[in-house]
Amino acid sequence: MSTTREGGRKQLTVHRGDRHARILGLGGYRPERVVTNEEICQFIDSSDEWIQQRSGIITRRFAREDETVIDMAEAAATQAIERAGIGKEQIGAVIMATVSHPFQTPAAAPILADRMGLAHPAAFDISAACAGYCHGISLANDMVRSGTVDHVLVIGVEKLSDFTDKYDRGSAFIFGDGAGAAVVGVSDTPGIGPTLWGSLGEQSDAITQRESWTDLRPAMEEPGREDGIPWPAFTMQGQTVFRWAVFSMAPVAVAAVEAAGLTPDELDAFVPHQANMRITDAMIKALKLPEHVPVARDIAETGNTSAASIPLAMSRMLDEGEAPHGGYALQIGFGAGLVYAAQVVQMP
Repeated sequence: MSTTREGGRKQLTVHRGDRHARILGLGGYRPERVVTNEEICQFIDSSDEWIQQRSGIITRRFAREDETVIDMAEAAATQAIERAGIGKEQIGAVIMATVSHPFQTPAAAPILADRMGLAHPAAFDISAACAGYCHGISLANDMVRSGTVDHVLVIGVEKLSDFTDKYDRGSAFIFGDGAGAAVVGVSDTPGIGPTLWGSLGEQSDAITQRESWTDLRPAMEEPGREDGIPWPAFTMQGQTVFRWAVFSMAPVAVAAVEAAGLTPDELDAFVPHQANMRITDAMIKALKLPEHVPVARDIAETGNTSAASIPLAMSRMLDEGEAPHGGYALQIGFGAGLVYAAQVVQMP
């Protein structure tokens, strides 16, 4: 903390911002239920072959009916805290990235903090869809570096099965459920590179909820209404999103590596948002990524888990020895908004 005077007026006391931050521990949770393409195709006119060719997805995980985003977040967060080697009481802030917590308010983060017995941390949700986790890591990095807190719990969690129209041929096969978490804390050396992020609000209709809750209210309150009201599931303009991700996100990935002062061949892993296998392949080509750099391809077995996909994939890669502990990884998230964020991080 420091206090200075300028022009005779006492200045505010502020935290010193000369610290570094890094990810200290990662955790992940995948629901037990495995859902095959054949099961999805019971409700849409498609096939296992078509789904795999278009997306690379073979299976995905769906949470139980009684399993909430808070349940899944707790499992991932508990593992991340244990692996970080700190006590729960040391968590000073909780950032939850999700678009599938089914309550407008209260947020999921403070409920999770209470359930886990955390010592009244700052706790809030952010809505940045598939880029939410990378947004959370950037916020946590700034909070730790500025001295606001020493440890931040960042969670990406989704129960997208609750908001998917199983009859929509364009999106029914894409989404899955899961949670990933990271503990960001003080470090002696830089462990999180500069974040490149942005938004394209003019394309907000590319991935969106069909109806706003307020648009549905008149139908819900209509006296004597007996017919069903359409559920406001998420929809996606697949080709629009695909073209945007391939042609616009690859340069962001390249710039994020350059901003960290590295070259692609100095990376130890590439962990893109698990949206589509073909998008991942296009990014690898744009980065001119050497073959020795492992790439997360978890979408084949998890589907698109939105904010959870990057921490889930990175945690698995470390657990299975696919990526080295302490190595540098490029992570990039992109999705509804349209929004994006990318940074290079040192893996725990």
